[in-house]
Amino acid sequence: MSITAERKQELIHEFAQKEGDTGSPEVQVAILSERIKNLTEHLQGHNKDFHSRRGLLIMVGQRRRMLDYLKRKDQQRYADLIQRLGLRR
Repeated sequence: MSITAERKQELIHEFAQKEGDTGSPEVQVAILSERIKNLTEHLQGHNKDFHSRRGLLIMVGQRRRMLDYLKRKDQQRYADLIQRLGLRR
């Protein structure tokens, strides 16, 4: 369900604004999106895993808040991130 350290480093490298950037909204949203994708796949096969479902809903809300923050601060970065991640909004 969790992402591997290698995959996390790939996401950080791909979405970082500058060298060593791990805290920008783009990186955080990309990591959360990967975790959400993995947990969604897990829940497809484990329908009654309600504890993980609650964790998924918390992560989705956290990602939504970060995206709203980014949209308020910089519309262009928000639009680019949505397109790169393939999110629907």
